Amino acid sequence: MRHPLLDWADASLAEILHDLERLVRVESPSADHAAVARSADVVAEIGEQRIGFAPERIVVDGCTHLRWHLGSPEPDAPRVLLLAHHDTVWPIGSLETHPFSLQDGVVRGPGCFDMLTGLVMAVHAAAHLGHLPDAAVTLLVTGDEELGSQTSRALIEQEADGCVAALVLEASGDGGALKIGRKGTSTYRVEIAGRAAHAGLEPEKGLNATLELAHQVGVVAGFADASVGTSVTPTVARSGTTINTVPAHASFDVDVRALTVEEQERVDAAFRSLVSSTGARIAVHGGVGRPPLEIAATEGVWRRARAVADELGMSLPDAIVVGGASDGNFTAGIGVPTLDGLGAVGGGAHADHEHVMVEDIPARTALLTGLIVDLLGVDGPGSSGAIR
Repeated sequence: MRHPLLDWADASLAEILHDLERLVRVESPSADHAAVARSADVVAEIGEQRIGFAPERIVVDGCTHLRWHLGSPEPDAPRVLLLAHHDTVWPIGSLETHPFSLQDGVVRGPGCFDMLTGLVMAVHAAAHLGHLPDAAVTLLVTGDEELGSQTSRALIEQEADGCVAALVLEASGDGGALKIGRKGTSTYRVEIAGRAAHAGLEPEKGLNATLELAHQVGVVAGFADASVGTSVTPTVARSGTTINTVPAHASFDVDVRALTVEEQERVDAAFRSLVSSTGARIAVHGGVGRPPLEIAATEGVWRRARAVADELGMSLPDAIVVGGASDGNFTAGIGVPTLDGLGAVGGGAHADHEHVMVEDIPARTALLTGLIVDLLGVDGPGSSGAIR
């Protein structure tokens, strides 16, 4: 017999798509605090309509985050954190070239895949659970994930602390794969101070920062270790002022991804030990950002998700490990069991072909709702078997 959660999710699809269209039509580039605040207004309106009460609005350094606490207020009640973000990478004006559309079972528009669909799914799942007398759900919607969550990290870790699990509504991998691992991220800037001189009259009196930069780029690239999944990628480089001047200053940025804390620490120590080859002064800025989401932090929740999927009659593809980071890295970093990629099925994150497959939205919403119920150990709507 078809599970009641699937019937509910199918019946909710029109409302989910309506809410998604409202959000996509409110552009929310992360660095534009006013735009993010306008987006937060719409998220709050949708949430209040579906959940039944308004969220707390939390503004940190100008960036707007939203929080709903549902269920039992008792501190020892089991609690699940639903984690989403409403900011996107798309600049103001993107709707003119990438308008919202729903055609042939595909949603398109800025941020629909990353991750506004997952956000709307979380709102509807939370609303469907209704009153939870013996358990609690926190829905946290942040506004700066695409910039590294600098203003929301402390809030995320605060809300995750003590939770049974954190469920991250980032988009799925190919074919709907859940994400059981993410690389940690580190960023560095290497600054080099040499000495200027006239490149034609007396170049020997200069200390060429560009030459030192070229040497250090090679050294830094060597910190990578593909055998354990560690990438170290020099990206933006800057040096020199005029074509006839020995450059006195240079710098370059580096993106580092690693699957383990140990690898992050190894690479960080290597950056701190850089030695000049020319006598120029070297200064290293930056360091470890997001810790890795290690498989050990996800295995238990992944098993529960598979059990719930079986109960719903769904087929889940094998889970995957990806290079990109999310706010799930923070929750796993403080020891909270975490599962990521529970949001939309589609593709094209941050790209012109960003899209969401409509036919997968109901089943994914049912899976999310059933997993919350299972993790909390409560009797949920239409529950049976693996879903209590």
